[in-house]
Amino acid sequence: MKKSGKIYLDHNATTPVDPRVMEVMLPYFSEKFGNPSSSLHVYGWEAEEAVDIAREQIAGSIGARTNEIYFTSGATESINLALMGICEAYSENRNHIITCSTEHKAVLDTCDYLQKQGFEISWLDVDSNGTIDLQDLDNAINEKTILVCLMHANNETGVIHPLREITELVKKRDVLFMTDATQSIGKIPFVADNLGIDVAAFSSHKLYGPKGVGALYVRSNPKVKLSPCHFGGGQERGLRPGTLNVPGIVGFGKAVELCIEELRDDTHRLSKLRDTIDQELSMLTGVQVNGLNSRRLPHMTNLSFRHIDETQLIPSLKRLAVSRSSSCSSTTIKPSHVLKNMGLSDQLALSSIRIGLGRYTTEEEVRTAIDSIKATIEQLRLTTT
Repeated sequence: MKKSGKIYLDHNATTPVDPRVMEVMLPYFSEKFGNPSSSLHVYGWEAEEAVDIAREQIAGSIGARTNEIYFTSGATESINLALMGICEAYSENRNHIITCSTEHKAVLDTCDYLQKQGFEISWLDVDSNGTIDLQDLDNAINEKTILVCLMHANNETGVIHPLREITELVKKRDVLFMTDATQSIGKIPFVADNLGIDVAAFSSHKLYGPKGVGALYVRSNPKVKLSPCHFGGGQERGLRPGTLNVPGIVGFGKAVELCIEELRDDTHRLSKLRDTIDQELSMLTGVQVNGLNSRRLPHMTNLSFRHIDETQLIPSLKRLAVSRSSSCSSTTIKPSHVLKNMGLSDQLALSSIRIGLGRYTTEEEVRTAIDSIKATIEQLRLTTT
């Protein structure tokens, strides 16, 4: 999105709300302001119906039943609810969780907490392309394993884990499988039942919906048990109590519906733009595309630049809204844990940028961004030699 000469290329951090989404949300801030838990009058009925419709839209988009969708404040809360809820529900006989070193901080930090509570955590490594070894996963599973938690697509590199192969392996060992699908839903096909997913977390603001609302998918057949972490009110079938964010939920449902309708066209257009960026910038010496040899999300890329002052890279790209790593970690200047686990040095990880294209990104903006990055890299190399 271009405004005052600036170009927004950070759609993995957040996306602008689609005007069509905003349009359906607006009535629920004013004339349809009821609480869906108010079951004795029309205002409550209107709000409840709106939530039901959104739940149907989201469930339908991922091949789920409506009773398998729970609304939350976002993917981070969904991940916390799932990991802690599953561990408590199944802890009588098992205490082991398997995850990966390149997961989002919402998973890593929650697993750190659970480890302090006495759970055993296995952290799978990745190769230089950001992928796990399925044999390592199989070897890590034991009789105490409750859950394997692996994200569908990485938020920093776009590398996609092969969920179907993973779930086939996990199911043979009678273990639950959870995925953080925050970056993938609405960007690539995701059908929870077909993929064998037991639990999935995702968020509205990554797919042109409002901030502050997300969802948790929990398989009902066979039923996955989750113990609640919060109490009071009984909303969302007792798993996530509290008054529902009706405008946000309505917008979330519409946003998901639009993403599914436009997925094929968006994928085709954005993958071409992404490939143009990779090809053009790879012509510079000392440039590498991280995860290039893996299957990646169509709308994003992550590039590292050698022989520059890493502290000047992002500040020098003044017109471009790009990031160095996850937006949840960007307040401190530290090398990306994702890139470091892929084998990059601290300096090279800090000399990297994540580019996330979006629905409103134009070819002209991409061309301008490429020229700006090229000029910046050349200038930084002149000042460091």
